[in-house]
Amino acid sequence: MLTGIFYEKYAVIHDTFKIEREPSMDASFVWPHKDLLDVTQLSREEIEYLLEKAASLHEMHSRPIKKMPVMTGKNVVLFFSENSTRTRTSFDVASKRLSADTFSLTASGSSMEKGESLKDTTLTLQAMSPDIIVVRHPSSGAAQFLADRLHCSIVNAGDGWHAHPTQALLDAFTLRSLWGTDFAGKTLLIIGDAAHSRVFRSDVHLFTKLGVHVRLCSPRSLLPAGIDNWPVEVFTDLKDAVRDVDAIVSLRLQQERMKAGLLPDLREYASRYCLTLDHLKLAKPSAMAMHPGPILRGLDVSAELADSCKSFIFNQVASGVSIRMAVLSTLAARIDALRKGE
Repeated sequence: MLTGIFYEKYAVIHDTFKIEREPSMDASFVWPHKDLLDVTQLSREEIEYLLEKAASLHEMHSRPIKKMPVMTGKNVVLFFSENSTRTRTSFDVASKRLSADTFSLTASGSSMEKGESLKDTTLTLQAMSPDIIVVRHPSSGAAQFLADRLHCSIVNAGDGWHAHPTQALLDAFTLRSLWGTDFAGKTLLIIGDAAHSRVFRSDVHLFTKLGVHVRLCSPRSLLPAGIDNWPVEVFTDLKDAVRDVDAIVSLRLQQERMKAGLLPDLREYASRYCLTLDHLKLAKPSAMAMHPGPILRGLDVSAELADSCKSFIFNQVASGVSIRMAVLSTLAARIDALRKGE
């Protein structure tokens, strides 16, 4: 009854707003994946489906009522055993805008801080009967570990150096506003600490699936092992790498994950790899700069560029909420379909 009243009231206030404008798919389509662990599991069509669904939800952020009953009654657990601001907050906002109930579990102040194993934490989570668990963990493979042991859906919000699928999806969704729906033939430059970056790995997998040519510019000490087998063009000189590219992603320098000696001089690194407005002049006129955050101003990106009209960095934050709404609502629809026996 309450849901019916909500729909009726919403329709009166916003009669032109559609609660759910599904991307074009067969009516019998059921999302095939229980979990979202890595973009490698997604086909190009599935990536485009999520991007289109995010586009249908994005307009809601400017509405007076930023809530829809898509996930009423669903429980989403935010299991973050690694620090996060943007990702955790955007998943929380996305869940609440879909009317889900959210519960947070962090390492600080929990039994994990006392030495509880991931297996026992998993059993604790299972006892809460969640519908979806969003997990961030410093160990690569942690999300897969949960997915193999729990019946609920798992969304990987970053595991070690391995993967960050929703970051790659939101990067693509952000560039969709610049490039439209056809990514083929575009050139994306990624700059910085690729060796320790799950964002780099997920971006490469996703953008190459969409037909984008990817360049990487990094010191040789920060190149991932086996980079010769990756579908990327490698540069060490930023001025050469940035020429005629369509967009640029600067990565955070992850000093907490580095071994001593990889970067003996941060000033030299900044002088060679900090992205500035002068670098943007060498790219295509429409090119924009992005960064997954948090930004290390003067080290990853200059403050002048970060605050300029050539920056998409804060657009990415809004895109993150839309993409995470798309992912959560898609998994929720799958749960409902399976419960109905479809």
